[in-house]
This record gives sequence, structure tokens and C-alpha cells, in this order.
Amino acid sequence: MLFGRYGFTCRLETDAELPPYKGSTFRGVFGRALKKVVCALRQQECDECILKTKCIYTLVFETPASEETRDSRIVSPPHPFVIEPPLTDKSYYPAGELFDFSLLLMGEANNFLPYFIYAFEQMGEIGIGKKINNRRGRFLLDQVQCGGSVIYTSSCRKLTNHGTSEKLLLHIPENNQDKSLQLKLILETPLRLKFNNKLQAILPFHVLIRSMLRRVSSLMNAYGEGEPDLDYRGLIQRAEKIQMADNHLSWYDWQRYSFRQEAKMLMGGMNGSVTYEGDIGEYLPIVEFCKQVHIGKQTTFGLGKFKPELLS
Repeated sequence: MLFGRYGFTCRLETDAELPPYKGSTFRGVFGRALKKVVCALRQQECDECILKTKCIYTLVFETPASEETRDSRIVSPPHPFVIEPPLTDKSYYPAGELFDFSLLLMGEANNFLPYFIYAFEQMGEIGIGKKINNRRGRFLLDQVQCGGSVIYTSSCRKLTNHGTSEKLLLHIPENNQDKSLQLKLILETPLRLKFNNKLQAILPFHVLIRSMLRRVSSLMNAYGEGEPDLDYRGLIQRAEKIQMADNHLSWYDWQRYSFRQEAKMLMGGMNGSVTYEGDIGEYLPIVEFCKQVHIGKQTTFGLGKFKPELLS
């Protein structure tokens, strides 16, 4: 699967007040800015627009089903992007301060990077966060990096080294159950996932693996080489035998405002860390893949970002 991780550095022109978790704010304004940049028929609803099959906004925010996903178990294809907001609960940012965030792109969405960069520049003009003195925090996009190299700066306004995305591969795991390991998962952003159609406040290993397998399957079907050759049933059955050795998870609630629904929405997810113990070796390739692309619900907000640590 074609995969790109792009780091954005911005400088505030005015003071800004942002929520403790900033992912939904970034995602919401990004959507408005991208539609402003690419929409040719502004009076049309997306589902009725004659251009929807060729529209970048539709590809990103109204992601259509492909031939591969129509034939798969995935109900709807995943969006081809993730916004990783600043990992801080800091709320007040004075004018002149820098802040960073990342944009992850999957599949052909990488080919439209110039549009996304321009959309983030427009996002800076629209402003983010709560209004201070009747205006939202405005910022300038300073530079964009990929793979340790600067590929765009506001001074030259030219994209260099385009095509710096790479292949994100899933190495098919081997059923190696002869060594007990401990795996610690640190949730860097809240994790929202459902099991038996209910949001979970605890995370047994088999529930985690079910979520990871869904993420792998949906992304590879939509943007990769198709359904991975995985023993889904066997992986889940063996995952039910993995024990939880330590649990420091807690529930975190916050509110977001939906421009589409014009209403405040209560969101929540698991925070903290959890440690598993058992025959974990065969799951490590799946964990490494998902570490790059997040798991659970609302990944476009940056939710479901985690860091794995192998303890033994």
C-alpha cells in the first residue's frame, strides 16, 4: 500500500485557543478548506454532483467504494488520510508560536499532496479554535517535511522531491507459539472501538486484534494489493488465550463541534496503557502495520494512535 507521512510546521499570526484534544478541530477545518480549494460546482450536494467520481474532496471525505471493497466484508471503505494533531493538552497559543502536526495519506491520495498543502494554507486563513476578539487563530504554513527532508516551504512555494511516499507492507505472520512475550501498548491518543456493537472501556487482546484485523483488511482492500492472506479465524481464536498482565486504561471524554450537523457531540475513548503476556510473536507484524495507520473509530481525527513496546 502506498503510504506517506508528511509533517507540517505552522506559525500562528494571531493568538489561538484550542481544545485539549485538537484532532477533531484540525479535521473539521481541513474539510472545509479542501472543499473550498477543489469544489467546481459549489451549489451541488456531493452525492448529486456530476463530478463526484473525479473529485478530490469526494475521494477524501466521501470515499466511494471500489470494485475490491464492494466484494469484501468491509461495509464502507476507510478514508485515505489521518491527521495527527499536536500531542499536548495545551490550549492557549500566543501569536508567533510554532506548532506541528502530521498528515498520513494512503493509496492514490498521495498523488494529490499539492492540493492538501494548499488546503492547509487556506485553513490558516480560515482560522482554528475558539474566537478571540471575534476571530479564530490564524496561522501561516511554514514548511512540510517527509522522510526527514523538507519538501515545501512558504518562501519558495514549490514542492520538491514529490513522490516521497513509500510502500507500507504487511508481513504475513507465522504461527510461532513457542515463546511467551510481554507487549505493552501505550495509547498516545484516545482509542474508540466497538465490540458486539458497544464502545469498549476495557481492551482484551482479542478485541484489540479484531480491531487491527479490520483496519488491515479495509485499508489493503481499498488502497493496497487486496485482501491479505491471513488466518483471521485462527488469529482471533489464539488471541483469546493472551492474558492481560497489567492495565492502566481509563476513559477520556471530550466535546467536538460538527459543522455538518451544526451541533456539539460528546466523544470519548480509552487512554493510558495496557500490557499483554503470552504467545504474541505472530501478532507483531500486524501491530507494526497498525502502529503506522492508527486503529478504531474516527482515525481521521488522529484517534487510535499507539506505541508498542516489547518487554520480553
